[in-house]
Amino acid sequence: MKKQVTVVGSTNLDRVTRVPRLAASGETLSIAQHQEEVMGGKGLNQAVAIARSGALSNFITKVGAEFNLAEQVGEDNLNLDYVMQSEKFQTGQAYITVSKATGDNIIYVYEGANGDLSAKDIWDQRESLKDSDFCLTQLEIPLETAQAAFKEAKDMDVTTVLNPAPVPDQEDLPKSLLSLTDMIIPNEHEAALISNIPVTDRESLIANANFFFDMGLEHVLITLGDKGAFYKAKSGKEVMVPAIKTTAIDTTAAGDTFIGALLSRLSPSFDNIEGAIRYAVAASSITVASAGALPSIPYEEAVLSELPKIN
Repeated sequence: MKKQVTVVGSTNLDRVTRVPRLAASGETLSIAQHQEEVMGGKGLNQAVAIARSGALSNFITKVGAEFNLAEQVGEDNLNLDYVMQSEKFQTGQAYITVSKATGDNIIYVYEGANGDLSAKDIWDQRESLKDSDFCLTQLEIPLETAQAAFKEAKDMDVTTVLNPAPVPDQEDLPKSLLSLTDMIIPNEHEAALISNIPVTDRESLIANANFFFDMGLEHVLITLGDKGAFYKAKSGKEVMVPAIKTTAIDTTAAGDTFIGALLSRLSPSFDNIEGAIRYAVAASSITVASAGALPSIPYEEAVLSELPKIN
């Protein structure tokens, strides 16, 4: 049976501006580069990354009443039967500024219909979890909705994966959500915000992992940008995979590509975790070398060609 992942998450219309460099606080930049509009959102990016790597991706999301996601995004293996429309809010929007010099970005998100995705919606769409290997969610949707998704997943013996991004503002990530989480995948900055342990070396990575183990998790995977990715299991297994050296053009969807590519390959037993991480590193290296969110997410054939570049 084909690998199957249910993604519960956000859909945004990305409004992207490319600038020579990112402005300092209080600075105004005059820019000549054009603006563009593309589809994005952490949920959609991750769902598409899963589908493009050959796994079946069920996507639970909510968009504006006049918005037809299927007309905007058509992918083999991407199941949009669980997309709902909000009668209250328009489709979420992200305002993204990308530095042409470094590929780094600043992102502000208007949640829109993403904030209207409710626990009741999860209950109504729980059929999507049937036969899924993983349930993946992020935090561009309400915390209680993410928690409801994981509760339904656990009731169906589906492995739960949390990408804690963006990290909740002025509140701790609730223990009630972490207690339902099997695997957490933050980047180094998100991990430090949650644990209050800055990531500086291997010892600090292990300390971050132990923080999450104390919260009841079994698997911790921290992405490290151009340094690769670090994984540790509560059982003791540890993996470090280096990044592929590449020139960054746009890092916007790099983390989402990594997570989607990983779950397209990962076994629920985690016995192939190193191979899955290597595949995910290769996928994200392609993404950062291209512009745009969805347009930069690679297909399986391209990722397999990139794999030999990992040391």
